[in-house]
Amino acid sequence: MQLVTEDNITELAARRWSSAHDPRTAQVMAALVRHLHAFAREVRLTEPEWMAAMRWLTETGQISDDKREEFILASDVLGLSMLVVQMNHAFDAKATPATVLGPFHIDGSPEKEFGGDMSDGLPGTPLYVTGTVRGLDGSPVAGAILDVWQADEEGAYESQIPGIDEARLRAKYATRPDGTYCLRTIAPKGYSIPMDGPVGELIGGTDISHFRPAHVHFLINAAGYEPLITHLFQEGAEYLDSDVVFGTKQELVVTFEARDPGPTPDGGEAAGSWLEARYDFVLQPV
Repeated sequence: MQLVTEDNITELAARRWSSAHDPRTAQVMAALVRHLHAFAREVRLTEPEWMAAMRWLTETGQISDDKREEFILASDVLGLSMLVVQMNHAFDAKATPATVLGPFHIDGSPEKEFGGDMSDGLPGTPLYVTGTVRGLDGSPVAGAILDVWQADEEGAYESQIPGIDEARLRAKYATRPDGTYCLRTIAPKGYSIPMDGPVGELIGGTDISHFRPAHVHFLINAAGYEPLITHLFQEGAEYLDSDVVFGTKQELVVTFEARDPGPTPDGGEAAGSWLEARYDFVLQPV
Protein backbone atom coordinates (compact mmCIF):
# COMPACT_ATOMS: atom_id res chain seq x y z
CA MET A 1 0.00 0.00 0.00
CA GLN A 2 1.31 3.41 -0.99
CA LEU A 3 0.92 6.01 1.73
CA VAL A 4 -0.28 9.45 0.64
CA THR A 5 2.08 12.37 1.21
CA GLU A 6 2.12 15.99 0.12
CA ASP A 7 4.75 15.05 -2.43
CA ASN A 8 2.91 12.17 -4.12
CA ILE A 9 -0.80 13.02 -3.81
CA THR A 10 -0.92 14.98 -7.08
CA GLU A 11 0.36 12.13 -9.21
CA LEU A 12 -1.78 9.60 -7.35
CA ALA A 13 -4.94 11.65 -7.97
CA ALA A 14 -4.02 12.38 -11.59
CA ARG A 15 -3.35 8.68 -12.23
CA ARG A 16 -6.76 7.75 -10.82
CA TRP A 17 -8.57 10.28 -13.02
CA SER A 18 -6.58 9.10 -16.03
CA SER A 19 -8.60 5.88 -15.77
CA ALA A 20 -11.73 7.64 -17.08
CA HIS A 21 -13.27 5.54 -19.87
CA ASP A 22 -13.51 8.48 -22.25
CA PRO A 23 -9.98 9.50 -23.39
CA ARG A 24 -10.79 13.22 -23.46
CA THR A 25 -12.29 13.09 -19.96
CA ALA A 26 -9.14 11.32 -18.75
CA GLN A 27 -6.93 13.99 -20.33
CA VAL A 28 -8.98 16.92 -18.99
CA MET A 29 -9.41 15.59 -15.46
CA ALA A 30 -5.78 14.57 -15.00
CA ALA A 31 -4.68 18.04 -16.17
CA LEU A 32 -7.24 19.69 -13.91
CA VAL A 33 -5.91 17.81 -10.88
CA ARG A 34 -2.33 18.83 -11.63
CA HIS A 35 -3.16 22.51 -12.17
CA LEU A 36 -5.52 22.66 -9.19
CA HIS A 37 -2.91 21.16 -6.90
CA ALA A 38 -0.25 23.51 -8.33
CA PHE A 39 -2.50 26.49 -7.55
CA ALA A 40 -3.01 25.30 -3.96
CA ARG A 41 0.74 24.88 -3.51
CA GLU A 42 1.56 28.26 -5.07
CA VAL A 43 -0.71 30.23 -2.72
CA ARG A 44 -0.29 27.82 0.22
CA LEU A 45 -4.07 27.51 0.48
CA THR A 46 -5.31 27.46 4.08
CA GLU A 47 -8.19 25.36 5.39
CA PRO A 48 -10.41 28.43 6.09
CA GLU A 49 -9.75 29.66 2.54
CA TRP A 50 -10.63 26.23 1.16
CA MET A 51 -13.89 26.23 3.15
CA ALA A 52 -14.71 29.76 1.95
CA ALA A 53 -14.23 28.58 -1.64
CA MET A 54 -16.55 25.61 -1.09
CA ARG A 55 -19.22 27.90 0.35
CA TRP A 56 -18.78 30.33 -2.57
CA LEU A 57 -19.27 27.53 -5.09
CA THR A 58 -22.34 26.29 -3.21
CA GLU A 59 -23.89 29.78 -3.17
CA THR A 60 -23.10 30.22 -6.87
CA GLY A 61 -25.07 27.08 -7.65
CA GLN A 62 -27.94 28.03 -5.35
CA ILE A 63 -28.50 31.44 -6.96
CA SER A 64 -28.44 30.02 -10.50
CA ASP A 65 -31.63 29.10 -12.32
CA ASP A 66 -33.04 28.97 -15.86
CA LYS A 67 -32.75 32.76 -16.16
CA ARG A 68 -29.56 33.45 -14.24
CA GLU A 69 -26.28 31.61 -14.85
CA GLU A 70 -23.96 32.67 -12.04
CA PHE A 71 -21.29 30.14 -13.02
CA ILE A 72 -21.20 31.61 -16.54
CA LEU A 73 -20.91 35.06 -14.99
CA ALA A 74 -17.98 33.83 -12.89
CA SER A 75 -16.31 32.42 -15.99
CA ASP A 76 -16.90 35.73 -17.79
CA VAL A 77 -15.32 37.98 -15.16
CA LEU A 78 -12.31 35.68 -14.80
CA GLY A 79 -11.65 35.99 -18.53
CA LEU A 80 -12.12 32.25 -19.04
CA SER A 81 -15.16 32.64 -21.29
CA MET A 82 -13.36 34.94 -23.74
CA LEU A 83 -10.27 32.72 -23.71
CA VAL A 84 -12.39 29.70 -24.68
CA VAL A 85 -14.14 31.76 -27.39
CA GLN A 86 -10.80 32.89 -28.84
CA MET A 87 -9.39 29.36 -28.88
CA ASN A 88 -12.47 27.76 -30.42
CA HIS A 89 -13.47 30.43 -32.95
CA ALA A 90 -10.30 31.29 -34.84
CA PHE A 91 -12.26 32.79 -37.74
CA ASP A 92 -10.85 34.28 -40.91
CA ALA A 93 -9.74 37.89 -40.45
CA LYS A 94 -12.62 39.01 -42.70
CA ALA A 95 -15.25 37.27 -40.53
CA THR A 96 -17.10 39.04 -37.72
CA PRO A 97 -15.30 38.21 -34.45
CA ALA A 98 -17.04 36.17 -31.78
CA THR A 99 -17.54 37.21 -28.17
CA VAL A 100 -19.10 35.74 -25.03
CA LEU A 101 -22.65 34.45 -24.80
CA GLY A 102 -23.14 35.98 -21.37
CA PRO A 103 -25.42 34.77 -18.57
CA PHE A 104 -28.71 36.23 -19.86
CA HIS A 105 -29.40 34.38 -23.12
CA ILE A 106 -32.56 32.26 -23.10
CA ASP A 107 -34.14 30.03 -25.73
CA GLY A 108 -37.51 30.65 -27.29
CA SER A 109 -37.40 34.36 -28.12
CA PRO A 110 -40.40 35.53 -30.18
CA GLU A 111 -40.05 35.78 -33.96
CA LYS A 112 -40.35 39.23 -35.51
CA GLU A 113 -40.77 40.37 -39.09
CA PHE A 114 -38.32 42.64 -40.95
CA GLY A 115 -38.14 45.82 -38.90
CA GLY A 116 -40.25 44.38 -36.08
CA ASP A 117 -40.04 46.21 -32.76
CA MET A 118 -38.57 43.99 -30.06
CA SER A 119 -38.92 46.76 -27.47
CA ASP A 120 -42.71 46.34 -27.52
CA GLY A 121 -43.27 49.91 -26.37
CA LEU A 122 -40.72 50.03 -23.56
CA PRO A 123 -39.37 53.54 -22.88
CA GLY A 124 -36.18 54.58 -24.60
CA THR A 125 -34.78 56.16 -27.74
CA PRO A 126 -35.80 54.09 -30.80
CA LEU A 127 -32.83 52.33 -32.40
CA TYR A 128 -32.86 50.60 -35.78
CA VAL A 129 -30.05 48.15 -36.50
CA THR A 130 -29.74 47.34 -40.19
CA GLY A 131 -27.30 45.67 -42.53
CA THR A 132 -26.59 42.40 -44.26
CA VAL A 133 -25.40 38.92 -43.38
CA ARG A 134 -22.96 37.51 -45.90
CA GLY A 135 -20.22 34.93 -46.34
CA LEU A 136 -16.50 35.50 -46.66
CA ASP A 137 -16.86 35.71 -50.45
CA GLY A 138 -19.39 38.51 -50.12
CA SER A 139 -22.39 36.40 -51.10
CA PRO A 140 -25.62 37.20 -49.21
CA VAL A 141 -26.87 34.67 -46.66
CA ALA A 142 -30.62 34.30 -46.96
CA GLY A 143 -32.65 32.86 -44.09
CA ALA A 144 -30.01 33.45 -41.44
CA ILE A 145 -31.60 33.68 -37.99
CA LEU A 146 -30.50 36.56 -35.79
CA ASP A 147 -31.35 35.87 -32.15
CA VAL A 148 -31.09 39.30 -30.48
CA TRP A 149 -31.28 40.38 -26.84
CA GLN A 150 -30.29 43.31 -24.65
CA ALA A 151 -30.85 45.10 -21.35
CA ASP A 152 -33.48 47.81 -20.95
CA GLU A 153 -33.06 51.57 -20.48
CA GLU A 154 -32.12 50.98 -16.84
CA GLY A 155 -29.57 48.31 -17.72
CA ALA A 156 -31.69 45.38 -16.48
CA TYR A 157 -32.75 42.05 -18.00
CA GLU A 158 -36.13 40.52 -17.21
CA SER A 159 -34.61 37.98 -14.81
CA GLN A 160 -33.46 40.90 -12.64
CA ILE A 161 -36.93 42.45 -12.39
CA PRO A 162 -39.37 40.91 -9.86
CA GLY A 163 -42.65 39.82 -11.39
CA ILE A 164 -41.42 39.73 -15.00
CA ASP A 165 -41.72 36.25 -16.52
CA GLU A 166 -42.17 36.86 -20.26
CA ALA A 167 -39.40 37.48 -22.80
CA ARG A 168 -38.42 41.14 -22.80
CA LEU A 169 -36.22 42.99 -25.30
CA ARG A 170 -35.58 39.77 -27.19
CA ALA A 171 -36.51 38.62 -30.68
CA LYS A 172 -35.48 36.50 -33.64
CA TYR A 173 -35.19 37.96 -37.13
CA ALA A 174 -34.60 36.20 -40.47
CA THR A 175 -32.57 37.73 -43.27
CA ARG A 176 -34.28 38.34 -46.60
CA PRO A 177 -33.16 36.70 -49.88
CA ASP A 178 -30.60 39.48 -50.39
CA GLY A 179 -29.16 38.88 -46.91
CA THR A 180 -30.53 42.09 -45.43
CA TYR A 181 -31.97 42.40 -41.94
CA CYS A 182 -33.63 45.17 -39.96
CA LEU A 183 -34.58 45.22 -36.30
CA ARG A 184 -36.05 47.89 -34.10
CA THR A 185 -35.26 48.20 -30.41
CA ILE A 186 -34.26 50.95 -27.98
CA ALA A 187 -30.79 52.35 -27.41
CA PRO A 188 -29.01 50.09 -24.90
CA LYS A 189 -27.35 51.39 -21.78
CA GLY A 190 -24.14 50.37 -20.08
CA TYR A 191 -24.92 48.42 -16.95
CA SER A 192 -23.48 46.68 -13.95
CA ILE A 193 -23.27 42.92 -13.85
CA PRO A 194 -25.43 41.46 -11.05
CA MET A 195 -23.72 42.43 -7.79
CA ASP A 196 -26.21 40.73 -5.46
CA GLY A 197 -24.62 37.28 -5.68
CA PRO A 198 -21.33 35.49 -5.05
CA VAL A 199 -19.64 36.96 -8.15
CA GLY A 200 -20.64 40.49 -7.12
CA GLU A 201 -19.35 39.88 -3.61
CA LEU A 202 -15.99 38.80 -5.03
CA ILE A 203 -15.79 41.78 -7.43
CA GLY A 204 -16.78 44.15 -4.60
CA GLY A 205 -13.53 43.44 -2.81
CA THR A 206 -11.42 44.69 -5.73
CA ASP A 207 -10.87 47.81 -7.85
CA ILE A 208 -12.34 46.02 -10.90
CA SER A 209 -15.09 47.96 -12.68
CA HIS A 210 -18.32 45.92 -12.57
CA PHE A 211 -19.82 47.67 -15.60
CA ARG A 212 -20.34 46.64 -19.21
CA PRO A 213 -20.45 49.16 -22.09
CA ALA A 214 -23.75 49.69 -23.96
CA HIS A 215 -24.30 46.78 -26.34
CA VAL A 216 -26.75 44.50 -28.14
CA HIS A 217 -26.23 40.72 -28.19
CA PHE A 218 -26.46 38.58 -31.34
CA LEU A 219 -26.51 34.84 -31.91
CA ILE A 220 -26.60 34.13 -35.66
CA ASN A 221 -27.28 30.72 -37.18
CA ALA A 222 -27.29 29.91 -40.90
CA ALA A 223 -27.00 26.62 -42.80
CA GLY A 224 -23.45 26.00 -43.98
CA TYR A 225 -21.86 28.52 -41.62
CA GLU A 226 -20.38 28.46 -38.14
CA PRO A 227 -22.74 29.87 -35.49
CA LEU A 228 -21.72 33.38 -34.49
CA ILE A 229 -22.12 34.73 -30.95
CA THR A 230 -21.20 38.39 -30.80
CA HIS A 231 -22.13 41.92 -29.63
CA LEU A 232 -22.44 45.35 -31.16
CA PHE A 233 -21.11 48.11 -28.90
CA GLN A 234 -22.03 51.78 -29.08
CA GLU A 235 -19.17 54.00 -30.18
CA GLY A 236 -18.21 56.42 -27.42
CA ALA A 237 -19.94 54.42 -24.70
CA GLU A 238 -18.50 54.33 -21.21
CA TYR A 239 -16.53 51.25 -20.12
CA LEU A 240 -15.40 50.21 -23.62
CA ASP A 241 -11.86 49.95 -22.26
CA SER A 242 -12.81 48.21 -19.02
CA ASP A 243 -15.56 45.75 -19.96
CA VAL A 244 -15.82 43.49 -16.92
CA VAL A 245 -16.25 40.37 -19.11
CA PHE A 246 -13.46 41.28 -21.59
CA GLY A 247 -15.90 41.18 -24.52
CA THR A 248 -15.09 44.45 -26.32
CA LYS A 249 -13.46 44.31 -29.76
CA GLN A 250 -12.78 47.32 -31.96
CA GLU A 251 -14.38 45.61 -34.98
CA LEU A 252 -17.69 45.46 -33.08
CA VAL A 253 -17.88 49.15 -32.08
CA VAL A 254 -20.47 50.97 -34.23
CA THR A 255 -21.82 54.49 -34.49
CA PHE A 256 -25.40 55.14 -33.40
CA GLU A 257 -26.30 57.90 -35.86
CA ALA A 258 -28.99 60.40 -34.89
CA ARG A 259 -31.92 60.70 -37.33
CA ASP A 260 -34.66 63.30 -37.60
CA PRO A 261 -38.37 62.43 -37.69
CA GLY A 262 -39.32 60.87 -41.00
CA PRO A 263 -38.81 57.66 -43.00
CA THR A 264 -37.31 54.68 -41.17
CA PRO A 265 -35.41 51.65 -42.57
CA ASP A 266 -38.46 49.37 -42.23
CA GLY A 267 -40.47 51.54 -44.60
CA GLY A 268 -42.36 53.32 -41.83
CA GLU A 269 -42.35 56.86 -40.48
CA ALA A 270 -40.99 58.06 -37.15
CA ALA A 271 -42.83 60.89 -35.39
CA GLY A 272 -39.79 61.69 -33.25
CA SER A 273 -36.01 61.45 -33.49
CA TRP A 274 -34.38 58.04 -33.61
CA LEU A 275 -31.00 56.31 -33.98
CA GLU A 276 -29.61 54.03 -36.65
CA ALA A 277 -26.70 51.59 -36.48
CA ARG A 278 -25.50 49.81 -39.60
CA TYR A 279 -23.47 46.62 -39.46
CA ASP A 280 -22.73 43.84 -41.93
CA PHE A 281 -22.13 40.47 -40.31
CA VAL A 282 -19.68 38.17 -42.10
CA LEU A 283 -20.00 34.47 -41.32
CA GLN A 284 -17.32 31.80 -41.35
CA PRO A 285 -18.21 28.77 -43.55
CA VAL A 286 -18.33 25.42 -41.79
